Amino acid sequence: MKVTYYGHACFAAHVGGKTLLFDPFITPNELARTVNLNEVAADYILISHGHEDHVADAVAIARRTGALLIANFEIATWFARQGVARVQPMNTGGAARMDFGRVKLVNAVHSSSLPDGSYGGNPCGFVIESDEGNFYYSGDTALSWDMKLIGESTRLTFAALCIGDYFTMGIDDAIKAADFLRCHEILGVHYDTFPPIKIDHQAAVARFQAARKRLHLLLPGESHNF
Repeated sequence: MKVTYYGHACFAAHVGGKTLLFDPFITPNELARTVNLNEVAADYILISHGHEDHVADAVAIARRTGALLIANFEIATWFARQGVARVQPMNTGGAARMDFGRVKLVNAVHSSSLPDGSYGGNPCGFVIESDEGNFYYSGDTALSWDMKLIGESTRLTFAALCIGDYFTMGIDDAIKAADFLRCHEILGVHYDTFPPIKIDHQAAVARFQAARKRLHLLLPGESHNF
């Protein structure tokens, strides 16, 4: 399964001939300045919560690509009011069949408000199941026992976990999360973008390796096949 990282918590997974783009925050991110927004593809845009650093480019990409935007009810309807033509409201615990496979919204422990201050509903993560493999994107979250349920029910090819600490899980809790998930291939997200969440890459990789897991820290625009 090919994954392309666009910086911060934004990445695309290419599944079943479709491109699933998560939490697009590219143009305001200085670390992603080499990424051309007009070249970012999307058949689906999945939004974990309403904070600006997860939604900044969603409208522009949705209008250009015609992608279906999937999010909780409050966020999906807010984007519809911003002119996004195709939205699919869902909510935590709900799942739906799509042409790429199955998407389920799962619990995340965080906060959520939209750029204009509107209520953003409950934050979430996503579990994607497909014929090519399954993966979990945590969204912004604390470590949670709910992750054990994902590991018990779904065999994961990889998990995209926030690792920057301060606002989300840090390295130690992300390693515990990987244990809960029974997953050994981890895509790191939500790190380095702002001073409080900068990490020591070499130390982070070594700590995951000591726990018999592989942490992938990709450059913006870089791809990896899981």
